[in-house]
Amino acid sequence: MSDLNPTKLHGIVPPLITTLTDQMELDQTATTKLLKHVISGGVHGLFILGTTGEAPSLSNQVKSDLIKMVGQEVGKSIPWLVGITDTCLANAVDWAQRAKEHGATAVVAAPPFYFSASQSALYKFFVQLGALSPLPLFLYDIPSHTNNCLERETILLLLKQPNIIGYKDSTGNLMHFHHLNNLRSNDRPFPYFLGPEEFLLETTLLGASGGVNGGANVFPTLYVKLYESVKQQDFGTAQQLHQLVMQVSRHLYHYGRTVTAGLKFALAEMGIGTGLMAPPQLDLKGEEKERVQNFLEEFNKNFPL
Repeated sequence: MSDLNPTKLHGIVPPLITTLTDQMELDQTATTKLLKHVISGGVHGLFILGTTGEAPSLSNQVKSDLIKMVGQEVGKSIPWLVGITDTCLANAVDWAQRAKEHGATAVVAAPPFYFSASQSALYKFFVQLGALSPLPLFLYDIPSHTNNCLERETILLLLKQPNIIGYKDSTGNLMHFHHLNNLRSNDRPFPYFLGPEEFLLETTLLGASGGVNGGANVFPTLYVKLYESVKQQDFGTAQQLHQLVMQVSRHLYHYGRTVTAGLKFALAEMGIGTGLMAPPQLDLKGEEKERVQNFLEEFNKNFPL
């Protein structure tokens, strides 16, 4: 059994896609397949209802069903985190309570979106959320989607709160990582995860806790091996695996604003799910599907994992 202490969380924690039926309900059969796929790939934890999981586009019923199902199928075998980002504090707390009821390890929240918020307003919001959440809270910084970012001073202040224990960095800003990571080394060593997998090699080398990488939905073993090769200081292997991760990024992402459509279609080609996106995001089109199909064929032929 994995160490379920969320303050020790490390490694590859895939932000799971949410598999949907034609009726936009949770595809439970595909969800079971996906969970087995990533867990057998050796991932160190799971993160549901994040950006890659399309959480803002899902019905409350789908989100509730997914939390319940992961609780039933994963249990305490590995740590699993639930995204509770919401524009309403009370709603976020309610999602945290549901996550606890089904056995989640911790919750994750990005800044509220829609209204612009000052750093003092964000600080107050997260202090309240941390105090009210029945589970430990990870901060989640993704300003490209929320239009509200957490500044370094705010992050460090929040991480002094007793129930705010870690940080997921999806800013895409390596300077931000370097500065905050340096300050972190002189403060308490909170779990620090990066979203962009293009940075997995160097940030792990410099002391990040690991990656919350979308491509690990499709190729979990690849990302786990890259992480482990860095930790083992096998830098030749790490560099080779990094190049494969960059191929995944180049061929499965960049279909419009979201990275999820390419991942979902790739998984559908592997027999996991329908590939359908929740509105307003669009599914892949003909030429885009062909591009992913060609990539998967070549990748699996040349680089079996």
